[in-house]
Amino acid sequence: MTSRTQAAAPSELHEQQTTEHTRYASTGAHRQPGEQAPAAGLNELHDTARRIASNVERVLVGKPDVVRIALVTLLAEGHLLVEDVPGVGKTSLAKALARSIDCSVSRIQFTPDLLPSDVTGVSIYNRQTTDFEFRPGPVFANIVVGDEINRASPKTQSALLECMEEHQVTVDTTTYHLHAPFMVIATQNPIEMEGTYALPEAQRDRFTARVSIGYPDTTAEMAMVDEHAGHNPLADLQPVSDAATVSRLVQAVRNVHISAEVRQYAVELVAATRQIPELRLGASPRATLQFVRSARAQAALSGREFVVPDDLHAVAIPVLAHRLVLTTEAHAARRSATDVIRTILQRVPVPTGPAGNGHPRR
Repeated sequence: MTSRTQAAAPSELHEQQTTEHTRYASTGAHRQPGEQAPAAGLNELHDTARRIASNVERVLVGKPDVVRIALVTLLAEGHLLVEDVPGVGKTSLAKALARSIDCSVSRIQFTPDLLPSDVTGVSIYNRQTTDFEFRPGPVFANIVVGDEINRASPKTQSALLECMEEHQVTVDTTTYHLHAPFMVIATQNPIEMEGTYALPEAQRDRFTARVSIGYPDTTAEMAMVDEHAGHNPLADLQPVSDAATVSRLVQAVRNVHISAEVRQYAVELVAATRQIPELRLGASPRATLQFVRSARAQAALSGREFVVPDDLHAVAIPVLAHRLVLTTEAHAARRSATDVIRTILQRVPVPTGPAGNGHPRR
């Protein structure tokens, strides 16, 4: 087990304002009696998010949108899947995000011969005590970096299912709880590449969001060559936050208000994926929960303590697209899950009026 795992480090985001919110932001949010206001938490969240974003962007140059989704996932108590071709910075993003947060971190290099016990841990017989004792695996950390997760067999990938959903590990009928915050940042190569397995639907559904980094533009690549060719920026990256701070920010995001109309809109968007004929498998109820949590985080990062429809639009593709399974006909027509999500966003009516912009009713 030790030969396949090694300590790693934490990290993340960038500040970006969404475009259609001027009429919402000017009016302020009016909360219902007894509802907890996260204003103080949002101030701390903004400062911390900027520091983490700046830290990560020292490593991943020219990709602020990718860094923002990574931070949204962290604040939504989710897990991030980074999918792209080799060499575009998937592992660098994961390591930089991990290294930016002063907490426990582990890294797992997924290989075809990796076993589930190499991930979760194993009970070992102690001759001195004449009893079995549990040796925790690398999943017992605040941030777990899973490198090339789809190079391991589905049997090994399934070892993460309980960890990611329930934040616990069960070995030999004993359950061990994982410490908060807990986040899995996994990278994977496209399944067309050699030596890869397609992630099972149950595994993909555990990931809150999927991002694709893509190639940098010419300016960003030139800056990367100038700054990184002779030096690894990860070597000097220092933490700018810690686990306790992240836990406070997560609580602030939980308190972001989302009106009944916007909640209904989120449910309708997810339900539409189960009715469209181009899909064999739509998004699950788990996807709905993670969709709403991500929208709350997106709103908080935009400086608002209430969710508007544009927050759902901003996270819809990263949160929903990787969960969908297209029909053979859709593949033949060269349709993608991203195309389907865009179509749904255009078809489902957006709520309007004070209730539709995320404000509670008076």
